[in-house]
Amino acid sequence: MPLENTPPRLDAIYAWIVSLRLRTLPLACCGIVTGNALAVSLGAVWRGAVFWLTLATAILLQLLANLANDYGDFTKSADTSQRLGPKRGMQLGLITPEAMRKAIGVTALLAMFSGIILMAFACASLADFLVFLGLGLVSLVAALTYTVGRHAYGYHGLGDLAVLVFFGWVAVCGSFYLQTRAFAWQTLAPATACGLLCVIVLNVNNMRDLREDRLHGKITLAVRLGERGARWYHLALLAAGFAFLVWSACLLDEQRPWVWLFLLALPFFCKNALAALRYREPEQFRAQLGIAIQISIVALGGFAAGQLIG
Repeated sequence: MPLENTPPRLDAIYAWIVSLRLRTLPLACCGIVTGNALAVSLGAVWRGAVFWLTLATAILLQLLANLANDYGDFTKSADTSQRLGPKRGMQLGLITPEAMRKAIGVTALLAMFSGIILMAFACASLADFLVFLGLGLVSLVAALTYTVGRHAYGYHGLGDLAVLVFFGWVAVCGSFYLQTRAFAWQTLAPATACGLLCVIVLNVNNMRDLREDRLHGKITLAVRLGERGARWYHLALLAAGFAFLVWSACLLDEQRPWVWLFLLALPFFCKNALAALRYREPEQFRAQLGIAIQISIVALGGFAAGQLIG
C-alpha cells in the first residue's frame, strides 16, 4: 500500500509499478533465453539484434498482459478489498479506467512495433514473415483477453494451457527458429519444461486467490479442481517440470554436461512441493509465489548457462 501522506505523484508512480507487476518479467525472459541458448549450443551463429528484439517484444507482451489483467479483474469486480494478493493500481483507486485503457493501447502499439521490426530482421522469407505475423497477433490477443471481455479465457480455466503454449512452446521454439531459421525436435522438451515452470507460478497465484475467485465467478483451473485437487495438480506440475528438465539435460548431456546446473533449483522445487502438501489456507501461499518464480529463474537460467559453458 502507498504510504500515508505521500505526494499524489508518488502514489501514482507506485500504482503503475504494482500494476505492471515487474516481478513477472523474468518469466517472459526465460523462454527467450532458453531458445537462444539452444540455438547456440546446436551450432547456430548467434544474432544479437534478433535476441534483443525478441526479448523486448516478449517483455512488452508480458506488460500488456499484466495491465489488461488489472483492468479486466477490476471491471469484473474480481479485485476486492478481501483479495489476498498485492493491491493493484485500479483497486487502490489511483488509476482510472480511462488511464488504464490508454496505457494498454500504448503498450499494445509498442509490442506490435517491436514485433514488426523483429520480423524484418529475422525472417528470411515471406512465409516465415506471415507465420510469425500470425503468431504475434495471436499472442497479442491472448495477452488482452486473459481477463478482458465477456469471454475472457482466464475466467474459464484456460489460463494454464495458454501459459504452457505461449511461455513454453512459442517462446522457446519460436525464438530458436528466429535465430536458426530452422526447427529442431530437441527444443520441444525444454520448451515444455519452460512452459510448465511458468504454469507453476500461475497455479500458486490461483491457489492463493481460490476462494475469492470462486466468489466472483473467476473459474480458474484451481477453482475447478478445488483446494485439495489444486494442491495435487501443483505437485504434478512440479514433477512434470522437473522430469522435462531431466529429459532436456539427457538430450544434451554428452556435448553439454553443464546443463545439469538446473539442479541448483532442486531446493526450491522441494520447498514449493512441501508447501503444497502442508498448507491448507490460501493466505499461506503468499510467500510461495516468489519461490515459484525463483524455480523458473534458477532452473532455466542454469540450463541455459550450462549450454553456453559447454
